[in-house]
Amino acid sequence: MIKFENISQLREEIFRNGLDQFIFVKLGNKEVKMYPNSERRMRELAEVCDVPLSYAWYREVADDGTVSNHPTIDYQLGSMRDDFDFGSVVLLNAADTLNASEDFEKEYDDLPDGGWYALRLRLLTGRGALCINEYLYEQTKTDYRKSGEQQHDYVNPRNSEYQKAMEMVFRAHLREINALVHEPLTAEVGSKYFAVEASVVIPVRNRVSTIMDAVGSALSQLTDFPFNVIVVDNGSTDGTRQALLSVPDPRLHVILTEEDEGLGIGGCWNKAIESEKCGRFAVQLDSDDVYSGTDTLQKIVDKFYEENCGMVVGSYTLTDFDLNPIPPGLISHNEWTAENGANNALRINGFGAPRAFYTPIAREILFPNVSYGEDYAMALRISRTWKVGRIYESIYNCRRWGGNSDAALSIEKTNENNTYKDFIRTIELLARIHENMEEPELPF
Repeated sequence: MIKFENISQLREEIFRNGLDQFIFVKLGNKEVKMYPNSERRMRELAEVCDVPLSYAWYREVADDGTVSNHPTIDYQLGSMRDDFDFGSVVLLNAADTLNASEDFEKEYDDLPDGGWYALRLRLLTGRGALCINEYLYEQTKTDYRKSGEQQHDYVNPRNSEYQKAMEMVFRAHLREINALVHEPLTAEVGSKYFAVEASVVIPVRNRVSTIMDAVGSALSQLTDFPFNVIVVDNGSTDGTRQALLSVPDPRLHVILTEEDEGLGIGGCWNKAIESEKCGRFAVQLDSDDVYSGTDTLQKIVDKFYEENCGMVVGSYTLTDFDLNPIPPGLISHNEWTAENGANNALRINGFGAPRAFYTPIAREILFPNVSYGEDYAMALRISRTWKVGRIYESIYNCRRWGGNSDAALSIEKTNENNTYKDFIRTIELLARIHENMEEPELPF
């Protein structure tokens, strides 16, 4: 088994073992123990399926000796994020690997990952990978953080150099497959009539302990334009609904839905933006978060008019339940650039918050009716065509607490979420290729 260091070293090893059809590569520094006959199993399946890369489910061994199952997910065309989990062991087709890396320059060896990301993007775009749904080895567990603590690694400042390098690699890949987004369109945001300028949209279900904080934060905004707050209560049974209906402020509009309507968060958003009460701009506020000041809404609307954007995204501070900042603190997504932000957004897992949408565009697209990734899908679709405005100062407090829906996810739920976002990326990637080619030749 080859310990992957860089592309040049990998090619040398393949040439050294010239008669081998497949080559095992170890990724990362974790200790690995292959189970009996697992290498044979991987070779046989790779040969039958004729794939360039195979990987498998594995088990993790904790410091105390506890062993836990860690299934992996299928690789899709849109599995383009650099943190896709192959596990520590992959089996590469030697000839395919040599062909994919033939024109790689030595500069790829100097990348933080030795060129692995660039290699697997090119290797898998045309033919895909085989995920073997069997536990074939063990690897040591090194990351004991909960899912809510891991999800912001890609915007942590200490990882900025790595992220810049991966962005460069990814842009080159999109250019190769003709999927780059180029000059975005501006939106004539003042051209239609709306009764109010903005609506703060809050989907909610069973958040009685936090919803009034969110509503109070929204209603306390100081603006030079009229606005309202639209809360979509998705069948709450814990007193949330009663609390909302007790608020006397006429600017608050509560849309009541029931569980049998089958609405996810995206469906609730659609209820809000399609309502006649919705303003020119629909501005996000989660039911357990608050704006960082009374000027948040004004800043967002000002940005729409300054740049004629289809969408505006702000920056937020991670806090505990009592609004005390917690690491990594400010999440500003300052990796975004006007030139490449819409392209790099296909690689990373989010756009930031709060998100705000020009309502006519959002109505034309609509959110997918899911409760995870609905905002990412909308943001990707808008960024494909329309200009995105960014606010890099903190205007939002994102509270992390035990009741957060993503605070401590199981590996099965994490896999489900990652599978869905990879699906979103697959659809968006194909759409971008279609738009760039008169007669698309799809990369599969």
